[in-house]
Amino acid sequence: MKSGPIVRIEGLTRRFGPIVAVDRVDLEIARGELFALLGGSGCGKTTLLRMLAGFETPDEGRLFIDGQDMTDVPPYRRPVNMMFQSYALFPHMDVAANVGYGLRRDGVKGPEIAGRVAEILKLVHLQDHAKRKPSQLSGGQRQRVALARALVKRPKLLLLDEPLAALDRKLRESTRFEMVRLQEQLGLTFVMVTHDQEEAMSMATRLAVMNAGRIAQIGTPHEVYEHPASRFVADFIGIANIIALDGGGWMALRPEKIALSADRPALPRTVAARIVDVAYEGDRSLYHVETEAHGTMTVSTMNTSRSAGAAFARGQSVWLGWSDEAGQRLEA
Repeated sequence: MKSGPIVRIEGLTRRFGPIVAVDRVDLEIARGELFALLGGSGCGKTTLLRMLAGFETPDEGRLFIDGQDMTDVPPYRRPVNMMFQSYALFPHMDVAANVGYGLRRDGVKGPEIAGRVAEILKLVHLQDHAKRKPSQLSGGQRQRVALARALVKRPKLLLLDEPLAALDRKLRESTRFEMVRLQEQLGLTFVMVTHDQEEAMSMATRLAVMNAGRIAQIGTPHEVYEHPASRFVADFIGIANIIALDGGGWMALRPEKIALSADRPALPRTVAARIVDVAYEGDRSLYHVETEAHGTMTVSTMNTSRSAGAAFARGQSVWLGWSDEAGQRLEA
């Protein structure tokens, strides 16, 4: 097996007229990772993915896949496959024909196609649906057909463009685990684009948070959440209370790191507050509280009792407290 990263990007830039969609990005992706490109609309994540696929040509920089310079190589000559958000299944073909389509285009012989299609359909638990048309499948099943079609060609790199966006919330949650299982079982490298931070945090081994065409931070989900490198990352990932520090700095304080109590807690940092809004979310409650020192803050508490709802009421006077290590100092 080769050593070194499977993807190496050096100074990659893509412009559309006066707009710089991707701005001098450097990035390495390790073999066997499930790597997520995460960011809001217009941050450059999809353009970066399309340059990996070969659908966009960079204006500057180089792109290497498995040690080979792929900067100017057309899509069909790259060891890459892409699963699109729309799935793009052929409605007139059954599941097996859809999955085997790329192999037929590549001139693979019929018996080998049949074997590989059967193998991949079993892997995605669709072996009993081989003769069904896409219209006879659920949204989750169509998603798995699209995934099988991308995987059957055994790419070195699988690119996923918002792979769960078309599914409802409950199905998205179950499909996340299924995709992670497949990725680990196959040992392939997945690169996923998503705007959904919960999706990226629950699936990725590492992720890159993008903003205005640049990478704001790279790390594991834990690193990015607990140690955001900037105010932008702290604001984008989860909920963060951004507090001004003496000397002109900033600190990110996550809602769950704050103790909420009726009496002043025995903690190094305390502040009086008044509850202005309560959101009951089943396993937890979110409180918006007004403080004189830090303005409006968000606090999260777990709901451990089955007999009661939120522990505090709108308008109630409370105390907030946190330890010195609860917050994370930020760059601008």
